Amino acid sequence: MRRIKKGDEVIVITGKDKGRRGTVVNVLEDNRVVVENINIVKKHTKPNPNAGVAGGIIDKEMPINISNVMLYNPVTKKGDRVGFKVLEDGRKVRFFKSNEEVIDA
Repeated sequence: MRRIKKGDEVIVITGKDKGRRGTVVNVLEDNRVVVENINIVKKHTKPNPNAGVAGGIIDKEMPINISNVMLYNPVTKKGDRVGFKVLEDGRKVRFFKSNEEVIDA
């Protein structure tokens, strides 16, 4: 089980987008995440008439290291550390370390 999953709201804690919030679009295998509207770069593409791709400069979301984001806690309105615990019914869930609130309900 991962600390950050697809669909989680995260806050960037370091880098050029420090302090910005976004939703995780994809979690990659090499401990990187793609966050919506974070780490936008300009990519120059060549036209490919066979594939119907127009050339030009496009904006693209690039992956950011998972250590550079924290899960956003809506109660404290800050980034928060995540822990794991097993409930009475046997389910393993994530929880915020600051206020012990369960994330996966």
